[in-house]
Amino acid sequence: KASRQIERGTDLSYLPLWKEDSDFVQCCYMDNRLGVWNALKLCEDLEHGAIVFSCWEEHGGGSVPFLLKFLYEKYKIKQSLISDITWITEGVLPGKGVVISMRDTGIPRRSFVDRIIQHAKNSKVEFQLEVEGSGGSDGTEIQKQAYPVDWCFIGAAEQNVHSPKEKVHKKDIESMLNLFKYLMKHLD
Repeated sequence: KASRQIERGTDLSYLPLWKEDSDFVQCCYMDNRLGVWNALKLCEDLEHGAIVFSCWEEHGGGSVPFLLKFLYEKYKIKQSLISDITWITEGVLPGKGVVISMRDTGIPRRSFVDRIIQHAKNSKVEFQLEVEGSGGSDGTEIQKQAYPVDWCFIGAAEQNVHSPKEKVHKKDIESMLNLFKYLMKHLD
């Protein structure tokens, strides 16, 4: 909403209006904020692994090809967990745990996803499975590269995607962090 004419092509952003109650947090850009928050929390006690922040994922390509090349060639990293936020859909509900995506526009290697699911069961962290036919993450870009790197998207689900009122259940945020912590210690 504006009281003046805005020049076409002007970059705009939502005005943040943080809301929180006993069950939910709500604000704009929760997908970016919570994915980064989760990764930063992992840094607090991570012993073996790399935390990488990529850019331009929603524009296609972005920084993933360069980052993947560097990580594979320098450190021989062959597994990647995508810390991001997914959507509430017919089969994914708020407050039911972190979401492990079995596929979106990209399809991760099934044996790797099966290992993630088995670890999730062993961890006793509440989780949901997602099978989507659209949408995507940095995983799709990892899959397109010439490096044999397995990947899996794992994240809390949100309502009101890409709006100023993105809303995520606190239990799902907690289970997201707990599963990532478990996987970073047990995934080999």
